[in-house]
Formats: sequence, structure tokens, C-alpha cells
Amino acid sequence: MTQWTSAVGAAQLARQLTSQQPRPGGPGTRKPPAYRALADGIRLLVLEGRVPVAARLPAERELALSLSVSRTTVAAAYEALRAEGFLESRRGAGSWTAVPAGNPLPARGLEPLPPESLGSVIDLGCAALPAPEPWLTRSVQGALEELPPYAHTHGDYPAGLPALRQTLADRYTAGGIPTMPEQIMVTTGAMGAIDAICHLFAGRGERIAVESPSYANILQLMREAGARLVPVAMAEGLSGWDMPRWRQVLRDAAPRLAYVVADFHNPTGALADEDQRRRLVDAARSAGTVLVVDETMSELHLDDIDMPRPVCAFDPAGSTVLTVGSASKAFWAGMRIGWVRAAPDVIRSLVAARAYADLGTPVLEQLAVNWLMQTGGWEQAVSIRRAQARGNRDALVAAVRRELPDWEFDVPSGGLTLWVRTGGLSGSRLAEVGERVGVRVPSGPRFGVDGAFEGYVRLPFTVGGPVAEEAAARLAAAARLVETGVTTGTEAPRTFVA
Repeated sequence: MTQWTSAVGAAQLARQLTSQQPRPGGPGTRKPPAYRALADGIRLLVLEGRVPVAARLPAERELALSLSVSRTTVAAAYEALRAEGFLESRRGAGSWTAVPAGNPLPARGLEPLPPESLGSVIDLGCAALPAPEPWLTRSVQGALEELPPYAHTHGDYPAGLPALRQTLADRYTAGGIPTMPEQIMVTTGAMGAIDAICHLFAGRGERIAVESPSYANILQLMREAGARLVPVAMAEGLSGWDMPRWRQVLRDAAPRLAYVVADFHNPTGALADEDQRRRLVDAARSAGTVLVVDETMSELHLDDIDMPRPVCAFDPAGSTVLTVGSASKAFWAGMRIGWVRAAPDVIRSLVAARAYADLGTPVLEQLAVNWLMQTGGWEQAVSIRRAQARGNRDALVAAVRRELPDWEFDVPSGGLTLWVRTGGLSGSRLAEVGERVGVRVPSGPRFGVDGAFEGYVRLPFTVGGPVAEEAAARLAAAARLVETGVTTGTEAPRTFVA
């Protein structure tokens, strides 16, 4: 890391440091020196992602005044962080946070577990549920009945089937956001949509602001596209976005794109309120940043809550906000249908660029999604999906609280994921040992930029009942092994049949 991409003010950093709850030491435990406690506090903020990597820290004198300590204490803390690889400095440029080269970094996305492993390993890696039958079968049957006219064409529809584009536009219009079919492009899943957007708007070396933490597969997609990711720390708990930080990053880093998940954020489950949505759109418009809003979780509200208006309601023309939707989370991951809503000229540019990528999305799947949305099957299928996710969430929460009472999390009112602080244990070590005891769980650093969130894991609502109880028991076994340092030669998992 050669330079900082955002900045943390002295007052802000002081508030975060004083809000930390130190773990009590045992009898006879010596209190660390003040500089060591300060260095450890900053290091923990970086590893938890509350202070982004590559964030410029305040000058020594400023932080000393905010913390009411001597400048010598701050200077010694900064020097300790530099020695440990958590701080880099350059004369005239200040000091900014870093992560040591040996720290686990998110090198890949999240791949599904091979089917042959499902009998012995409980897969908590991917936030995806089985298909909501009988609606998958019915939708495919309906699509087959509508297929013959399309079979007489070449089958390439780079913008998507006209019928599905019209249906999607009508759904936005019915939700209070007037939309024309010319504002819709159908894609191969949400990943296909975001990949197309990144290639059009953010060439290699361009900056993209992302929530910290954020969805692992999207972060990896952007890395491989050559983007420079600028992390923006989420607010505490489920309160959504930290708007002062977003305004500062958009103003100072001037990213070409910003990627956000406003509805039941993956992985934290946070739901941005309407005021946050309005203010983020205003900030992006002022900075000249294109705001990419991932709505794949928007229909998965599991509790009785009033949903805020979509982010695109504050930019109905679609010039600042590009909305990405998908059937993968609300319906089934095997239904690889996504879409983009944007201004007509943006859609035309995306369609033109697509000619050099995948040409179009499979016709049969588009017909199936269109059949669902036209017949009312979509709403009934999503209702099944909500019930599945709600039951799994409640079972998983109860099991984790019983087996791992030291782990901390807030229960989201929707979505498919639980973001868990692991009581000071390494999420990377838990993931490694978990594989050996028969539970697959992604570690926190996969969802951060440059190794943040080491003290977290993500648990999706993909299992319930006895399987959720067994998953929590296996996680507890992994945690005991990590805590005692016994991470080799563990017992092979027994076969578990749901």
C-alpha cells in the first residue's frame, strides 16, 4: 500500500477507541503500558474493519489532545504499529493503516461445497437455499409452453427478452418508480450485471468505494477487474451506513463507482433507512460517483417491518443510481437471472459492451422468471422463501447462543446472513479447523479489504432444526480447538444426514 485512500479524524478515532470493551484479565494480570494499549486498540479496529485499511490516521499531536494523553504515548504507539506492519508512514504524507504481509488476506470468493461432501460437512459457506417448490417446476413448465415462438429466432437478446424487460419495468412502476423497458437490461445473475457495470465505468486502476465489510464475491470480482477498492466502514450494529464517512470518502477519494447493499446488507444484515438512502444519493451526485445498488436481498424481509423506499426512488431517472436485482436470493440461486435498472443511455452502453462478453442471457430461464412474475407465482415463491429463511434464522440464532455464548451478533430483520464476532478468536483459524470437524464457514477477512475482520465469521440462514444445532455444536468444537491451540490431528467429522 503506497498511499492512503481515506482519513480518520482524531475525534472519531478517539470515540472508537474509548468505545472498546477490554476483556478482563485474570488474577495477577498486569495492565499494559499506555502506548501498548493504544497500539492494540488501533490494531483491533483495523482487524475488525471499523477503521479501514489505507486510512490516514490523525497526527500524533491531534490524537494526543483528543485522548488526553501525552504525544510521547501516541508516538510510541504509532512506532509499535509500524514495527508490527499495521502502519505505514512517509514524510509529508502522514501515516496510514496497513495489514502485515503474513496476515490472512481474502484471496478468493465463496465457492459452493461439492455435492459429494454434503453428507459429512455442513455447508455454511454460501447464503443460498433450496428451490421453493412447486414453483420452480411450474415456472419451467410455463416457460416451455411459451418457448416455441422464440425457437424460430436466433435466440440472442443482448438487452433481455422484451417481455421480461416490460415486466420488470412494470414492477418498478407499480412500486412508485416510473420505469420504461428501455431502462432495463437482463443479465446472467447479479454478478453478470455488476461485472458489466465495472467494465463500462471503472477501468483498471479506477477507485470503487465499497462498504466494509461487503459481499466477498463482488469484492473479488472488482479486484480481478483491476479496481482499487476504497473501504468505507459500516456503522455499528444494524444501523446501516455511517454517512459522515461516506461523504468524506466520496469527497476525498472521488471514486468512479460506489457499490452498496442497502437492503439486508450482506454480510451484516443491516437495513439502511430512508434518510441514509437520500443522503447517499445526494453525496454521490455531488461527487460525480456512480452509485451501484445491489437489491438482491430486498424482498427477504423476515419480520413485520416497514420497508424504506428503494434507493433509486431518489434518482428515478437512473443517471446516478444503477440498481441491480436478481432472482438468485429471493427465488433460487440456480435461476441465474439478474437485471440492471438505469438511464436509457446507460443501458444502451451496457448492451453495446455486452456484445464482447456473453451476448445474452438464456431464454428459457428468462421465460420462467417472466411466467412467475406474470402469474403471481413470484410472490408465493418468495413467501415460501421467507418462511424457510425465518425458521432457519431462529434455529441458528438459538443454537449459536446456546453453544457459543461468548460470540456476539445482532439478529437482522431480513436477508440471509448473520455477522458474528467470535469472542477474540481468529475467524481464519475457525474456518480452517471447522473444515476438519465438519462445518464449513467463511472467515471475516473474505468480506473485508486487505485482511480486515479477522475476528468475525459469517453464518447464513441455510440450515435449520437439528442441522442448525449440529452446525453450532461443530463450531463450538472448532472454537475450543482454536482457543487451546490444538489445530492439527482433529477427529474426522461423522456423517450427518439432514
